[in-house]
Amino acid sequence: MIVRHFLRWIQTAPAGDRADATSALARAYLHSDLTPGDRAAAEAAMIVLLDDPSPLVRRALAEALAASEDAPHTVLAGLLQDQPEIAAIVARHSPLLLDAELVDLVGTGEPLVQYAVARRREVPAPVAAAIAEVGCLEACLAVVSLEAADVPAFSIDRIVERFGDQAEIREALFRRDDLTAGARQALVVKLSEALSAFVSDRAWLARERAGRIVKEASEKATVVIAAAVRGDALRPLARHLRQSGQLTTGLVLRALLSGHVRLFEEALAELSGLTARRVAGLVNDRRGAGFRALYDKAGLPAAAYPAFGAALDAWHADGAGRGGDAQLRRRMVERVLTAYAPLAANDLDQLLALLRRFAAEAARDEARAFTEDLIAGRDARDDDDLAFPLSAAA
Repeated sequence: MIVRHFLRWIQTAPAGDRADATSALARAYLHSDLTPGDRAAAEAAMIVLLDDPSPLVRRALAEALAASEDAPHTVLAGLLQDQPEIAAIVARHSPLLLDAELVDLVGTGEPLVQYAVARRREVPAPVAAAIAEVGCLEACLAVVSLEAADVPAFSIDRIVERFGDQAEIREALFRRDDLTAGARQALVVKLSEALSAFVSDRAWLARERAGRIVKEASEKATVVIAAAVRGDALRPLARHLRQSGQLTTGLVLRALLSGHVRLFEEALAELSGLTARRVAGLVNDRRGAGFRALYDKAGLPAAAYPAFGAALDAWHADGAGRGGDAQLRRRMVERVLTAYAPLAANDLDQLLALLRRFAAEAARDEARAFTEDLIAGRDARDDDDLAFPLSAAA
């Protein structure tokens, strides 16, 4: 029997020759018309080769068997227990591995094996979830970059939580079409934190000032993200903001001053515990008494209520019924600033300072949009939103 001669020969043959012969034996097992006895003997020989002292031999065995549906599972199981460089070959290519086996491989914590599992042709949701939970950076990057990977939304959130401070992860996630608004917003926060650290570490800005600028930029980006949300997807975004401690007075006020009343209502619903429908009814109550009760229940600062009241009046006057925007409305901001300024405690009033920054931001955005229209030769935008008359540009 040829297998008997093979087993005798490998006891003294050099490692390179043993590797070549092992590859030939595995291919013969897969592709030759062997008798049942020879087939059983070949499988037994491959099981023996799992204990070969040379990794060249075991690697040759893995490379020959990994991609085949006819490979003996016993041999594959042994190879998966081998050193990571060998186990990774089977982990990446074998079609015989169950989802449970792949999850177990990810759980071993070997980065090379985790990366191999993440680069399989298809990555089922349970496997992607395991990678998101315990996988190394390279494995997580591979799985979110793979179009065929079925990555659950909660697993993407977990990857953002673990590796959102890595630029490669952010870029790969931003390219995904299935990225939820909450995950997109969380990535924006991670990016903002990275920029803040970069600026302050180089002493370009004081750390406190850089943090404030970045925080307000994140809130602006949050409203931009919310403006693109359709249907009921805004509710999970508001929940994410509350749970992550980002549903601040400044963000809620920015949403209202941008005319994004849906985000404003969802934020108040999250903070107050009332239903969105009930909140919408109170927000649209022109008498104001119901809104004050809602405001107090939401736990927003009592001192800031005049600003919110003025903003809501401004929205009722010229913004109600219009869709939410991503930018502050200059007319609304200036109206609120005019109403609140006499009530400010002193020049150190933080809300007054915030409203003044809002006014400056709205003016910049409006001027930028106005000049872009002029350069492009477009007609001026809606006069209700534009404080720069066309005659001024003549």
